[in-house]
Amino acid sequence: MDKSKGEPGAANSFFYAPVDFSTEKNTCLNIEWFNKLWVRRLLRSVALVSLISVSLHTPKSFEQNPYLRYVTFVADGGVTFLFTFEMVAKIKARGAFKGESAYFQDRWCRFDFFMVACHWISMLLHIGALSGVIERSSYTSVLQAPRPLIMIRFIRVFLKFSMPKSRLNQIFKRSSQQIYNVTLFFTFFMSLYGILGVQFFGELRQHCVKNGTDPSKVTINSLMIPDSYCSMEPDSGYQCPKPMVCMKLQMSRYNMGFNGFDEFATSIFTVYQAASQEGWVFIMYRTMDSMPGWKSVVYFTTLIFFLSWLVKNVFIAVVRETFNEIRVQFQQMWGNRANRLTDDNESKLLKGSDTNWQVIAVTDSASTRRAARVLINFLNSATFHILIIIVILLNAMVMASISYKHDGRPRESFYQTQYYIEVAFTIFFDLETLVKIWIFGITGYLKRSIFKFELLLALGTTIHVIPQFYLSAFTYFQVLRIVRLMKASPLLEDFVYKIFGPGKKLGSLIIFTMCLLIITSSISMQLFCFLRDFTKFETFPEAFMSMFQILTQEAWTEVMDETMLRTSETFAPLVAIYFILYHLFMTLIVLSLFVAVILDNLELDENIKKLKQIRARQQSAQVKESLPKRLAVFEKFPDKPQMMKIHKTPSDYLTPKVRDSFVKSYCVELSSLKDKEEWQKEDLLPPTEKVQKRKLPFFRQKALALSQIDGSLPKGKHETISEILTESNTQRQVLGDSGAIPVSQLAAKQHPSIRKINALKQNSDKQRRMENGDLGSANRSATSRRDQDLDIKLLQAKRQQAEMRRNQREEDLRENHPLFDTPLWIVKRESKFRHFCKVVVDAKYDSKPKDPITGKEIKLNNKRLHNLLGLVTYLEWMMILVTTASCFAMMLETPAYGLIDHWELEAAEYVSLTLLVWKPRYVPQNSGAQILMILRCLRPLRIFVLVPHMRRVVFELCRGFKEILLVSILLIVLMFVFALYGVQLYGGRLARCNDSTIKDRDKCVGVFMRKVFVTKMKIGLGEGESHPQMLVPRVWSNPRRFNFDNIGNAMLALFEVLSFKGWLDIRDVLIKTLGPLHAIYIHIFVFLGCMIGLTLFVGVVIANYSENKGTALLTVDQRRWCDLKKRLKIAQPLHLPPRPDSQSWRAVAYDVTQHIMFKRFMALMVLLNSALLSVSWRAEEDYTIHLAMVSSIFSCVFVFEVVVKIAAFTPRGYWQSRRNQYDCFVTVLGVVWIVTNFTISNDFSHSFGFIVIILRFFTITGKHATLRMLMLTVVVSVYKSFFIIMGMFLLILTYALAGNILFGSVKYGESIGRQANFSTTSRGIIMLFRIVTGEDWYKIMHDCMISPPFCTPGGNSWETDCGNFRAAMMFFCSFYVIITYIVLNLLVETVTGLEVGAESSRVKKESNGSETDKCEVGSFNDTNKKEQKMTRKNPEIKPKRTDEETRSWLKKLENLDENKQ
Repeated sequence: MDKSKGEPGAANSFFYAPVDFSTEKNTCLNIEWFNKLWVRRLLRSVALVSLISVSLHTPKSFEQNPYLRYVTFVADGGVTFLFTFEMVAKIKARGAFKGESAYFQDRWCRFDFFMVACHWISMLLHIGALSGVIERSSYTSVLQAPRPLIMIRFIRVFLKFSMPKSRLNQIFKRSSQQIYNVTLFFTFFMSLYGILGVQFFGELRQHCVKNGTDPSKVTINSLMIPDSYCSMEPDSGYQCPKPMVCMKLQMSRYNMGFNGFDEFATSIFTVYQAASQEGWVFIMYRTMDSMPGWKSVVYFTTLIFFLSWLVKNVFIAVVRETFNEIRVQFQQMWGNRANRLTDDNESKLLKGSDTNWQVIAVTDSASTRRAARVLINFLNSATFHILIIIVILLNAMVMASISYKHDGRPRESFYQTQYYIEVAFTIFFDLETLVKIWIFGITGYLKRSIFKFELLLALGTTIHVIPQFYLSAFTYFQVLRIVRLMKASPLLEDFVYKIFGPGKKLGSLIIFTMCLLIITSSISMQLFCFLRDFTKFETFPEAFMSMFQILTQEAWTEVMDETMLRTSETFAPLVAIYFILYHLFMTLIVLSLFVAVILDNLELDENIKKLKQIRARQQSAQVKESLPKRLAVFEKFPDKPQMMKIHKTPSDYLTPKVRDSFVKSYCVELSSLKDKEEWQKEDLLPPTEKVQKRKLPFFRQKALALSQIDGSLPKGKHETISEILTESNTQRQVLGDSGAIPVSQLAAKQHPSIRKINALKQNSDKQRRMENGDLGSANRSATSRRDQDLDIKLLQAKRQQAEMRRNQREEDLRENHPLFDTPLWIVKRESKFRHFCKVVVDAKYDSKPKDPITGKEIKLNNKRLHNLLGLVTYLEWMMILVTTASCFAMMLETPAYGLIDHWELEAAEYVSLTLLVWKPRYVPQNSGAQILMILRCLRPLRIFVLVPHMRRVVFELCRGFKEILLVSILLIVLMFVFALYGVQLYGGRLARCNDSTIKDRDKCVGVFMRKVFVTKMKIGLGEGESHPQMLVPRVWSNPRRFNFDNIGNAMLALFEVLSFKGWLDIRDVLIKTLGPLHAIYIHIFVFLGCMIGLTLFVGVVIANYSENKGTALLTVDQRRWCDLKKRLKIAQPLHLPPRPDSQSWRAVAYDVTQHIMFKRFMALMVLLNSALLSVSWRAEEDYTIHLAMVSSIFSCVFVFEVVVKIAAFTPRGYWQSRRNQYDCFVTVLGVVWIVTNFTISNDFSHSFGFIVIILRFFTITGKHATLRMLMLTVVVSVYKSFFIIMGMFLLILTYALAGNILFGSVKYGESIGRQANFSTTSRGIIMLFRIVTGEDWYKIMHDCMISPPFCTPGGNSWETDCGNFRAAMMFFCSFYVIITYIVLNLLVETVTGLEVGAESSRVKKESNGSETDKCEVGSFNDTNKKEQKMTRKNPEIKPKRTDEETRSWLKKLENLDENKQ
């Protein structure tokens, strides 16, 4: 059998994917022509034809284009014939069922058979529709829904794996098991919040209606405008204004909506919608109006935190771990990420100079015959590149200067000047292209990728300047010139290559996502195209837009709800399950794949990690040597040492520590004969005359004495200093001071005693360094030391030397400068006041006290509490408390209850003394007083400075600011390109009249009656009623929240779209105003900007934070070591006493409790008990008594379990396990509830009962190993991210305080209303928490931008209901970027880091095709199980491991790690 050329492994494929997806049994000698390349390509093309045909097969498509009915029939007939012929031929050649290579023994063949059956069903339906037997809009189209899966036949050809099939199956099996475990954990939390929602809120059907309204026949005019939920209890919720009354409506879900907490199924449905962060805030506002507000706030904030931010991010960790495991298998297909993209036909030349050598690229076709050498050098010069960059920038600035106004002028008049300038720029770039082609030749020009791109731009822009094509789709070529600016910055160019250079990974993922969207869109279209008056799935483009909308999570619940409303009650739950599964897969799996690919591209190579580790250590050593700027400034001043008067002779003093800088000031060189004579004369005088004639300093007398002892002439300055230093060093060595000062070579001759002392000192230093593990103690002749250990010790020695040099510099400055180390230039160094202040500042709680006698650390209970108390000093704790109290006082301020004239608020003010002294009465907007009040709102950020852990988080985040800035530049460039395109194509074209019946601007005058929005419920009008209307003037204007009239507004609109918010409004306006084709523009931007750009932002924040924290720089071995430590710390011993063989009845009880069936039975009892909470327990309901009775029986069963375990383990053995302690606590509460229920039986007892059941529900996590591990992961992640969470809260509090000052009195608008506003700080916090989830944040921003004449101005900022345009834009945009894009991603990094750490220890490391041992240590539970078996055989054997031994072992492990570092 001949191998087909062009595809590797073609002979073994036989219609299947190569390598692993193809098997040897697929080949057949009887049908060799099936292996031909053209046959395989034909079948792939046929699969695409089948997909296109089924995508066109809808009633709406046939209605718009009747000929498609016959075209699709012919296409389906041909496709069905070819696939049937292939199936029959393969069955004939391989057999049907018998044999290993039989047709139906292969899974892919069974899939092909299923596709053939679907095609035959589709043909029958086609024939029935053409003959009139089947209605054209029939539900039978559902039978064609599986047909789009034929796309899998086309995709599987490109799936090539370079690993054995068994290994591949093992990877997918483990990854699927991990995804199943996380899904189970996600289901547990959803069930928990579903039960809580049922019991907390129940049926939310209370509405404000007119008095006397029939609750089962409610019309629009019966409701309050706008429709509001209410509470029947006077002390909680919202109270309806008179004459409205609060009434519980009795209507169908198809009228009131599918959201709510009526029973468990509906509650689960609502919880999932809220967990998707889409529409959750409106459900919360509904519950706040119906119930006490604190329940709603606590319930929904914790739901968002756990389900949306913690549990869902575990999916990212699992997908990332699986992707990292199989990444190495795709290297052959994706290519090595370390290789830079280069031109294949580019030659290399080694060019040398006097300084270095470099490799340069030389094109083969570069000819000097066609162009002058001077011109070639000019093209390669930096001047030419700078010129091109300047021209591109000028071109972008000119096109960005286009601005449209709606003043009646024609649209062409606004860009006429820019058109002629664009023609000039196009001519310039065309000339550049022609010159390069002339120089390099057409062949050499086309060999380089960058030249191909420039040629494409030149051709596209040349067509664009033709008047008929100007401001058309060819505008894309003009705006893409800006991409050439990336060559201007090598840093930006390298970063772009680092992300998009290995394009096969990201490109493959994009293709996979698009194929998945096409398949699911076609399936959804076939499922719902028969629904009448439903445009979401009538045609394939509409179905694609709907499924893409669900992928972006923007108003995806509206698509699901509208589809459910148009189906029957039987199929509505199935529709909900379909959309939820699609949303779950796309948002948790597919989007996580984008994050995994970006993080993999940002992953450093192993060698680079080692180099960065060494560089980080060197930098740490260098930093310790440098002095702070406040101290280093004294080095720039001249030395002015202070002198002191002494009253003793020099012989009474020991030789002091002498420095070279000090001696130079007092030693004079005496080399002349005149100086010699003067010294001799002075020496002959009496001592009193010597002192009277010249008062010699002590060191000069010392030098003179030394010279007289030697019997020689006074020496030069250098020799004198050297001798003084030598004697000083000798004295210091005798006294044990190791900080000797180097002596010049002139003093090399030493006394034998001095040399002996030096030798002894060196030996003692060497011994001391050996004891301390210093580098000096290393045996230089030892060959067993590794290079890495030597590097670490060299760095340690360097760090010590740096510290010594720094201390020496500080001592020099302290003695040579009187004001050095003198606070405020008045407090002396040895001042008692300074000593007292130092004691106050340094006072700190000792979290690790030691025994004064033994010196060992004293073990304390509640160690975490002690560590928290010892986190900062007492003074910092006091400042934290004072700052917290001041922030609490600021939270009490409102626009009506301000700081001025309220002494209780002034008393809490301790920082803004200027504001207290000033006390301005008039504070208009944008005034200095208002700015000063806003600066007060930064006070919570002081805690960042006071708490070291929070300070460290900010420092580690800011260290990666360069990469974050690069990503921001890329996103800004992307927004600028699309904004420039939007301005040129859509500027001035989106304005319309607010009266939809008016199409011309001239007719948009006068007033008209406009319908008022009342409710989202699907209810109609009563007999003789009309919809509520109001009289409004006609206005010709842009859409309210966006326009493309200038580059600024366009950039703002696209920035809002970057958050996946607001793009539906732009899409709908473009479709309605300009046509469906223009919707492609916004879809492309959403896909590139949001799915790739924001994912890149997430990946860069995570990667840089982990790198600056140090985890990203860990090599494979280091990471495995850290993962091992994490697992050892998380693992805990199994507190299980041995089997009591001496007492038979206890042994029986022991065996019963340890039997797997008993454990499963108790788990089933817990689930059944929790199932009783599927409906709300209310005292007025009759079923509540019966449910409480059944729950009491379950509580008795749990009491029996506790009694049996206590009998089997003894009370002491039972109490050793924390799980048993929790079970006993819940069981005791259950007994108390039984007594309470049978004695009181009211709402309080019922509430107490469901709380006990919910506490019992948590015991499920202890009975399932996976749930226990994941629950522990979440708990640890919350603990590890505590300071990140606190930092997020402080930022939210800061912005809430500022929002209260800026927008506290803004009038109500589309999103700012009774529940959502900044009137108080607490409401502002809830509002900002809503913005963190992205819930309509752009609408809130536009409401805060309102300005006259749409509002009422006032004198003071709290007397007006106007907003502030610039302040609102800076406020909301900065908040959304900082919190959502940066801080929230740090939380993602914490969760994924913990989960990846837990999972990576289970992954086997592959090297050269072999598997090494697993990086894990047997769990304590497994070891304890072995010990239990041994104790059963021999009761005298006791478990070897105790809690004390476990903690001791972990302590040793930490010490070992510290020594290793």
